[in-house]
Amino acid sequence: RHPGSHQCAGGNAFVRLLQQGLVEGEMLLDCVESGVEPLCRPGLTVRNRGQSVVCFVMGGTLTHGATPLDFQVSAARQRTAASNPFSCFGNRARHMADTPQRSLSPDDSLPPVEPPSAAFLVQLFLVPGLIVTIIVCVWLAFHWLAHLGNDPQAYVRTLRRNNEGRWQAALNLANDLRGPGGGALKSDEALATELGRILDDEAKSGRTGEQTQTLKVYLCRALGEFSIPAAAEPLVARAENVADPQTARAAVEALSVLQTNLIAADRAAADPAALTGAVIAASRSDDVPLRLAAAFTLGVVGGPDAVDRLLVLAGDASDDVRFNAALGLARQGREEAVDGLVEMLSLPDVPPAAAAADRGADAAQSQRYKRALVVVNALRGVALLVDTTHQPPPKSILDRVQAATQDPVADVRSSAAAVLKKIERLSATPTG
Repeated sequence: RHPGSHQCAGGNAFVRLLQQGLVEGEMLLDCVESGVEPLCRPGLTVRNRGQSVVCFVMGGTLTHGATPLDFQVSAARQRTAASNPFSCFGNRARHMADTPQRSLSPDDSLPPVEPPSAAFLVQLFLVPGLIVTIIVCVWLAFHWLAHLGNDPQAYVRTLRRNNEGRWQAALNLANDLRGPGGGALKSDEALATELGRILDDEAKSGRTGEQTQTLKVYLCRALGEFSIPAAAEPLVARAENVADPQTARAAVEALSVLQTNLIAADRAAADPAALTGAVIAASRSDDVPLRLAAAFTLGVVGGPDAVDRLLVLAGDASDDVRFNAALGLARQGREEAVDGLVEMLSLPDVPPAAAAADRGADAAQSQRYKRALVVVNALRGVALLVDTTHQPPPKSILDRVQAATQDPVADVRSSAAAVLKKIERLSATPTG
């Protein structure tokens, strides 16, 4: 053997010895090139220091040159209880000084790191993306099918049928009128005309059932959502028919909404006198809710005839009718609204305990709520009067507004504070 360093080739048995910690110290090895597979790992440098030493794992015969060397397992060198002994034989075998035992690193037990394959990327990204795309497409398809028949003529055809399907069409129409695309429907003159015809047909049919009455009220309110003059004519006809106060009230309320929409769209009713006359006729009804609605609508419609009727209604026997008349007069900028507004602002708040002892808990709560609503509406009426006249209100109203800032109800206090700020800004604005 020639001293020095050289590379051994083949085998991994020696590597396993090192990993299992079964080799102590530095073994002097001589690789056998024949007989059995060499026991050195490829690339492992082994130093030969002039001694012929062969390290082997299992019993057998190594052929060294022409002389076969018999060897056997040495029990004295057994390292573990797993009956896996190792021994080294040679002409003068010896070990060097012992070195620390090499333990197994955690990284040695991990699988090799490999770049992701194309199949793995497809499973990770492409397949979930396809599933999400399919779900979205299915949802869009159902959404499209659900709205496929929601066109104006489909509404008309369904509403003319005397079956349960008309209520679904009524709901869809109401949602569409108030939805993002409701502007086009509100300007559809053909749709408004057809809805008016359905309303007239229902009124002339003589049917008095609950469903018929509900449909007439619904049609009145639907026509009120339009912003074209064509929607006024069928509502005027129903408002004049005070023999059916429920439908007449719905028509009068719808006329106030329609008038507001027409003003916002810079349009006007085709026959303003007929519209005002129908509301005035409704205000002469014995039905208090109908007169109440008429008083409010007259304030929205305006005009000399409407104001004259409001002055009469300001002395109505019903508190609610008087209050609505005062609000209507304030909207028109009339000083005659002052007395009614003062009356509304002067309503006292009843403590919950006293009200409950007098009327019962539910009735007392309802009465307190109504009183707060009346006072808040009166404060809005004061704001309307200020906006219309561009003048501060009379002292009788101003004192009530200031007192309202100390009201037990928070909504009343906040509304009163807002009105006072409006009056202060008006007073600070130079005139002329």
